[in-house]
Amino acid sequence: MNAPLTAEQLEALRRLDACTLANAIETFQRRLRNEGFADSSIRCLFPDLPPMVGYAATVTIRGSEPPVAGDAYFDRTDWWDYIASVPAPRVVVVQDVATHPGLGSLVGAVHMNILRALHCGGVVTNGSVRDIPAAGNCGFHLFAGSVSVSHAYVHIIEIGAPVDVGRLKVRSGDLLHGDLHGVQSIPLEIAAQVPPVAARIVAHEQALIKLCQSPEFSIEKLRAAVAKDRP
Repeated sequence: MNAPLTAEQLEALRRLDACTLANAIETFQRRLRNEGFADSSIRCLFPDLPPMVGYAATVTIRGSEPPVAGDAYFDRTDWWDYIASVPAPRVVVVQDVATHPGLGSLVGAVHMNILRALHCGGVVTNGSVRDIPAAGNCGFHLFAGSVSVSHAYVHIIEIGAPVDVGRLKVRSGDLLHGDLHGVQSIPLEIAAQVPPVAARIVAHEQALIKLCQSPEFSIEKLRAAVAKDRP
């Protein structure tokens, strides 16, 4: 496993918007361009928050059906120890594998505060979340497939295993970034190299935009600008 990034390297990634980050990652050709990000089924509930960056702690849940015996499932707490074992900052990624994903929510006000105490910056799930104002007031990121009023019969069935959330495959310890555009993974082996590449892309794009807004714009100049200094 790659060594965790420094605080400065993480902050440099946090300053990037998701679209610029995705463009920069593409230049390294480490994965196909239709991989590495969650699809539109995963919604950003707080688009005004600054980007989220953290290492993934993965959890699998189920909760749409009651247990065969009794009125509740066993309430596990060992996942807190697992989360604490993942490098900080952390992002909890929850795959709901129930027959009706999102009917009940694992994360509400109480669990959100527990996760904040464990240095988690947010949750990403194909299931649901609840107690939205409590998370928003704390600046805690929520990326979810839906919102629910209830926890129903939600219970944890697996900790630390690979998960699939909105077609984004996530392994424990993967580095994630999320903002109003969505969530994506950052290959750890290139993470430290991404910000300077992103800066060159931004400079190139700003030059093109400036030309398009100029009274001296022409298609010929645009073609020349696109071909010049391509990052």
